[in-house]
Amino acid sequence: MCSSAPPQPRHRHESAILSNTKMAFISNVAVKAAAVAALLLVAAVSPAARAAAVAVAGGAPSVPAGPLDIAQLGAKGDGKSDSTPMILKAWKNACEATGVQKIVIPPGNYLTGGLELKGPCKSSIIIRLDGNLLGTGDLSAYQRNWIEIENVENLSINGHGTIDGQGALVWSKNQCQHSYNCKILPNSLVLDFVTNVQIRGITLLNSKFFHLNIFECKNVLIDKVTVKAPGDSPNTDGIHIGDSSNVTISSTTIGVGDDCISIGPGSKMIRIHGVKCGPGHGISVGSLGRYKDEKDVEDVQVTGCTIAGTTNGLRIKSYEDSKSSLKASKFLYEGITMDNVSYPIIIDQKYCPNNICVKSGASKVAVNDVVFKNIHGTSNTPEAITLNCANNLPCQGVQLVNVDIKYNGSGNKTMAVCKNAIGKSIGLAKELACI
Repeated sequence: MCSSAPPQPRHRHESAILSNTKMAFISNVAVKAAAVAALLLVAAVSPAARAAAVAVAGGAPSVPAGPLDIAQLGAKGDGKSDSTPMILKAWKNACEATGVQKIVIPPGNYLTGGLELKGPCKSSIIIRLDGNLLGTGDLSAYQRNWIEIENVENLSINGHGTIDGQGALVWSKNQCQHSYNCKILPNSLVLDFVTNVQIRGITLLNSKFFHLNIFECKNVLIDKVTVKAPGDSPNTDGIHIGDSSNVTISSTTIGVGDDCISIGPGSKMIRIHGVKCGPGHGISVGSLGRYKDEKDVEDVQVTGCTIAGTTNGLRIKSYEDSKSSLKASKFLYEGITMDNVSYPIIIDQKYCPNNICVKSGASKVAVNDVVFKNIHGTSNTPEAITLNCANNLPCQGVQLVNVDIKYNGSGNKTMAVCKNAIGKSIGLAKELACI
């Protein structure tokens, strides 16, 4: 999230908001979640898979009370007619049935307002998205977010369709560039308290605010998804994760106007592999410490990714006058290619957007065990490495291993700026070996 925007509060009621370097990086729990999602994908056509998925869903499939194809419920894919009631009805029909149920959004352009898709459900639900969902530009049609899925287990969203927030209709109403306490526009797709979820193949386009927000979720797989918005679109983070565990993002392309991926407090076991990021603000952890009672961030791996033309690269940031005492630890960044990236590697424990903090240097956020390994490419700024750690709480266990980033401009040299960072440098040019 950009420095001028308010951080997303941790709790949804406050918000308007591998182990190897292949797919083997998914943990054992994630493998189970991915297997469940795979069963959901083929359950409609494979009797064996349906039987297995029935066991997961907790019962034999029942005939839903009504159609699950929104066109059969009267939705018109003309891009003008309101399809909100038909989608809500399809969700209700699927949620109240048992077994595996598949909601179908066929080819066409379906305009909707706010969609609150609530559980718990008796069934495991597939949403097959082959058409395009369009978020209306009428902000009065939303209570909080656009598509918000809550309290659901065993969910799959797949297809070749698009979730189009039509953000260009309302971006001019975003005042977060000017006021820190601004009104937050609707996020496009929000998952709250969802367990065992797979999102695959779809496109998230031009959100009004965040494209995908994941809160209090477990066992999430995002695979082969495309997220797109103009590089100057305000606060259009690609994927935001908060208070969630066992989240995998793989083979996904993200180009937005803010963080490609942002990892907030309470995030654990996060695996990001094969992601292409840019334009945007890079892959960020934080901001941390803005609110009281924030939880630790730990076990984050970012591997095999390409970052191009972004305003930051790999970043960990925490507020200088942090309100919470928490730890950010066990990070691995490996096999990353930087292409014309400003500030490719950053740890900033003195983050203070819009001068809203007290610059005391007394951080309460401990940053430990961070490895940057086999990272190469070009920097758009002379500073290729910036480790700006707190005076009272230095960064511990930072490793720079085989980092080869060169400034691609003229009139200056590649450099590293490191303060209060404790660790070691291995296989770096002299100008980058700052610890």
